[in-house]
Amino acid sequence: MKKISKILIANRGEIALRIIRACRELEIKSVVIFSEADANGLWVARADEAYPIVGNPIDAYLKYEKILDIAKKSKCDAIHPGYGFLSESAEFAQACEDKGFIFIGPKPHHIQLFGDKMASKVAMKDVGVPVVEGTSTPVINYNDGKRIAQEIGYPVIIKAAFGGGGRGMRIVHFANDFEAMFESATNESIKYFGRGEVFIEKYVQNPRHIEIQIVADQHGNVLHLGERDCSIQRRHQKVIEITPSPLLNNAVREKLCQISVNAMKKLGYESVGTVEFLVDDKDEIYFIEMNTRVQVEHPVTEMVTGVDIIQRMIQIAAGDTLRYKQDEINFRGYAIEFRINSEDPQKNFMPTVGTVKKYLTPSGPGVRLDTGLYEGYELPTCYDSMIGKLIISALDWEGVVAKARRALDEFHIEGFQTNITLHKAIVRNEAFKAGKFDTGYLDTNLDTFTFNTKSDVANEDEKFLELTAMIQELKENKLVSLQNNFTLY
Repeated sequence: MKKISKILIANRGEIALRIIRACRELEIKSVVIFSEADANGLWVARADEAYPIVGNPIDAYLKYEKILDIAKKSKCDAIHPGYGFLSESAEFAQACEDKGFIFIGPKPHHIQLFGDKMASKVAMKDVGVPVVEGTSTPVINYNDGKRIAQEIGYPVIIKAAFGGGGRGMRIVHFANDFEAMFESATNESIKYFGRGEVFIEKYVQNPRHIEIQIVADQHGNVLHLGERDCSIQRRHQKVIEITPSPLLNNAVREKLCQISVNAMKKLGYESVGTVEFLVDDKDEIYFIEMNTRVQVEHPVTEMVTGVDIIQRMIQIAAGDTLRYKQDEINFRGYAIEFRINSEDPQKNFMPTVGTVKKYLTPSGPGVRLDTGLYEGYELPTCYDSMIGKLIISALDWEGVVAKARRALDEFHIEGFQTNITLHKAIVRNEAFKAGKFDTGYLDTNLDTFTFNTKSDVANEDEKFLELTAMIQELKENKLVSLQNNFTLY
């Protein structure tokens, strides 16, 4: 087993802070890089060492030559990429190894395999994983794409071959729309991933999006930490994540978990990873992709299993074996993660920016908040709109929804609009309370939501002011009464 004494975190925001906390508990020193836009970030202050990278604020987290140079100068043993940015760059992972650093993640060849959706689909099919009908080689020519779509049959979905997160993805219901959708998907793929290749699949309408959390060491041991239901999405971007899925029956759950574990064993996968599936209304299973990094939604799994996924990543990278067997993992209750974004749900989710003027956070049993916000913090304008994650856990579904309602009512951020109002509407929606949702949930229900723009905290502030005035009046009246009856000194 290799010794890791100092880790460079090649990321920012709440995930950088999350990794710092894991390092502290493992008694490992943490080093962060930061752009000029992130100079006031909470994670910059919390790390043991912090180094600025001047210039373009996006490139600061993408130009890995500078990152590796800082890792060398600060005498780091390992590098953790977090999620986004360089986390799924096989080139970066290989460069880390070439420079003598431990890359806290999978081997470069696995990152490359699963970063190519075509190759990963073929590889998973070869080891017995069911996949959606579609192309197995990249498509870049419109005429080829249209012919393939006609052969598969509409509706189809066009997906960027070398990307993710909903970018370069278009659903085509009719042949007449294919040309415009194909051009739009390929252009967006080039913009975000530098390559325009796409693949075309049969579109599974309104399925559940279920993913399996995998943990695998370097000694051939693989286990799962259950599933997460990521069906509540907007434009293919996850909004809420839940474990376990309220609608998934145990037979399908066990099948998904076993398929995922077997596939990762056969492929020799190492580190944590997430195997993602679609499950249709007939409980048919279709593999869609594998994410070779820690997921944004990993905290819900931690809440129900008690397993610290970030710490396991670090220990596995150091060569440690898994410290438990599958039957030693205990799943307890439910957990929900609400992604808190700086955006206005009532203005077509337009991104918002500003300075945090007032910041009151929820707390109590079963409440966890992962964020880098603080009062006075000014949001940078150049990064993703996600500013935090509220994670709620309870022993049963009704309890976790009730606790989420209470916690969201306590959550108050002033200075810019957030999507907290959307989450407050969702947890009051009857379909959500019944645990009935699929990937079409927001499309179906968004127009029916009533957004409470005046927070409960603001109402409580008014009550507090009224109560303060009442107490002051009582004190004054009492003082008058005392003065009438006693000699006061």
